[in-house]
Amino acid sequence: MTLEPGTADIIQLAWARRLGLDDAAFTAARESGERITRADESARAVQFVRLFGSSALVGPQWALDAAVGIPDEDMAQHVTLLTITRNHGGHGLGAAALFFADDLPLLQPSEELTVSHGNPEAVELEGLCPPDDVNEVGLSDLEHRFTIMHREDGRTVPVACGAYTEWEGILAHMGVLVAPGWRRRGLGSLAASIAAHEALASGLTLQWRADVSNKGSLATARSLGFATGGIQTSVLLD
Repeated sequence: MTLEPGTADIIQLAWARRLGLDDAAFTAARESGERITRADESARAVQFVRLFGSSALVGPQWALDAAVGIPDEDMAQHVTLLTITRNHGGHGLGAAALFFADDLPLLQPSEELTVSHGNPEAVELEGLCPPDDVNEVGLSDLEHRFTIMHREDGRTVPVACGAYTEWEGILAHMGVLVAPGWRRRGLGSLAASIAAHEALASGLTLQWRADVSNKGSLATARSLGFATGGIQTSVLLD
């Protein structure tokens, strides 16, 4: 699906605030064609974000200086940030594709579902999943959780969770986690659809972030109807 006119501006506003920039920073960058930079000497990470053709780099001044002259296409590569931060212990995080939606088709389940809004069910689901998946999704950081439950062997167990948290009162930053034994059954898309429509009903624009190497998450975003909006590349500093 395509975004409505003006949605990109709303998304860039949310990210400008998230990165500590002026509200009009991305608009000015679009007009000038120049990269936005903000020096933050207390930053524990260096972040490069490219949204709808405009880019921003936030980190200590030495990182901004090291990035001068490096094209955005290269800055979007995780290896580039690792290289320029090598002497400052740059490590971890990576490159993530950013997807957005201001409307989505509503997926209908093939059978009646039980959906929990509770935290214990989401925590139990995390215990069923590999740590790498748990860390990437970060359900514990997502305030609104919608966990699909399934009854088996006389007890009800969590099988998938779609969740979101508000960014700057504008974006619904989403995440989806599915128990390993229940994957490839459409439950991730269904859980995401439930959370997405709750967020849309609250007047939020949807954001989906997926590691560029996570083919499953990338495919889910596209199948749901999210539109590609940019990339976020980050490294942690010692």
